[in-house]
Amino acid sequence: MIDNNMRANVLIEALPYIQQYSGKIVVIKYGGNAMTSDKLKQAVMSDIVLLSLCGIKIVLVHGGGPEINAMLKKVEKEPKFINGLRYTDKETIEIVQMVLCGKVNKDLVDLLYSYSGKAIGLCGLDNGLLEAKQLSEELGYVGEITKVNPEVISMALNHGYIPVIAPVANGIDAADSVTGTVYNVNADTAASAIASEIGADNLILMTDVKGILADKDDENTLIHTIHVSEIPLMKQQGIISGGMIPKIDCCVEAVRRGVKKANIIDGRIPHSILIELLTDKGAGTMII
Repeated sequence: MIDNNMRANVLIEALPYIQQYSGKIVVIKYGGNAMTSDKLKQAVMSDIVLLSLCGIKIVLVHGGGPEINAMLKKVEKEPKFINGLRYTDKETIEIVQMVLCGKVNKDLVDLLYSYSGKAIGLCGLDNGLLEAKQLSEELGYVGEITKVNPEVISMALNHGYIPVIAPVANGIDAADSVTGTVYNVNADTAASAIASEIGADNLILMTDVKGILADKDDENTLIHTIHVSEIPLMKQQGIISGGMIPKIDCCVEAVRRGVKKANIIDGRIPHSILIELLTDKGAGTMII
């Protein structure tokens, strides 16, 4: 138990950060273990409501891989991945759309509402929010985002709502005409593109690792801050490798397009969002 003096000190430490972020937009990509554990999910949603009540404009972009895999299993369809990306055929994209835009999205909206948060569920199909072209024929209905139309996000934020966004996109052809095709898009990429387009102050990617480690086998070697100019050398040295490369690339793209900073944080740690945004030390790696 903490006493009242400790509580007061926590609030005093958080105050300048609340003032710094009040009225600013923070885009959070939510996935991984923080999404599959009920306890962590509740912590994340309560944190988001708290930040919203402090005047911070939160945009939540979510994944849902385990839920998609569970539904594929129910229809006796084996998930298939190519270079870490989900192969998405016609039947799979229908399941992705149903699970992400339906159950997962609305469950998150309902959970935010249970904490007295004002939230509205959206997907990339709403008002043409996300447009994409096919990433490769090999992957099927997997898209590469070409355009973000953020009007519906701005409208939600201006009315005090937390937009909760499922990452599927409208397909477009070479003439930029909507084809009626639906594409599955990477949630990290979607969060980065949205953050860049709406002028977010911060992009946060929740992962299942502590952040960027100087020694991948030693969590005590967490690197707290990285400048984008340092990243090519860190890739060459193997400090940034494997599945962390596309996440870092999303952060770099956002920062280069005007987002002030991007953070990779460990979603396995309860209240890691609050620790990152409202404390001196932070909870992960910040890219500036």
